Amino acid sequence: MGIMKRAVEANAQGLRGRKIVALGASMSKFAIVVSRDSEIYEPEMLKDKPIAVTPNNGSEFTTLKMLEGFLTPEHVKRTNLGSMLKRLEAVRDGKVAAASLVEPWISVAQKWGLRILIESHSTRSEAAGDDLEGSTLAKMFRAQARAVALLEKDPTPFVHYLTRETGGLLEPNELQTWRLLHAAPQPYTRERFDDTYTWTVKWNMTVPGATYENTVDNRAWQ
Repeated sequence: MGIMKRAVEANAQGLRGRKIVALGASMSKFAIVVSRDSEIYEPEMLKDKPIAVTPNNGSEFTTLKMLEGFLTPEHVKRTNLGSMLKRLEAVRDGKVAAASLVEPWISVAQKWGLRILIESHSTRSEAAGDDLEGSTLAKMFRAQARAVALLEKDPTPFVHYLTRETGGLLEPNELQTWRLLHAAPQPYTRERFDDTYTWTVKWNMTVPGATYENTVDNRAWQ
């Protein structure tokens, strides 16, 4: 949605903005966690309870997707508490009911004894400006596809890059690597755009003026 908004705004101002050029190669794994002694045991029990997220990105969007089968939009309350670590600490210290986290922070939460309520993978989109030609993007995506095959075979030689983000709170062998999921980049289809746009209407996050034509450019496959 953020890319969609920037593309529309740039187009309206006559600027060269970024567009969606692919459905991305890596899937983020998000989880909503609660404290060890929380009396919240299922997603619907988060009704009107504050959930710490990062606004306007995958953290918030995936949280909404995880909860929409249990709660109506007006009862899903989000709050911004900053970094993943600050969210974890807020849940642990009882300052917020729940938090939305991504790996490696889900593994940190488990190490701390926090309880996972629900989790889901989330795709992401690749964005690029007009200065990147389709042939260049195609080479990048082929390289990503090779990396995907390597990571799907065995991610363990590379997980230290991910756990380094925690500043020593998690050792590489403590990361729950089964949560990692990768797929080669693919075109961002009109159907995908239409479904996503319809979903934004439900959550009152619609970007006025956004169309498939001014937001998506699959030039890497042309």
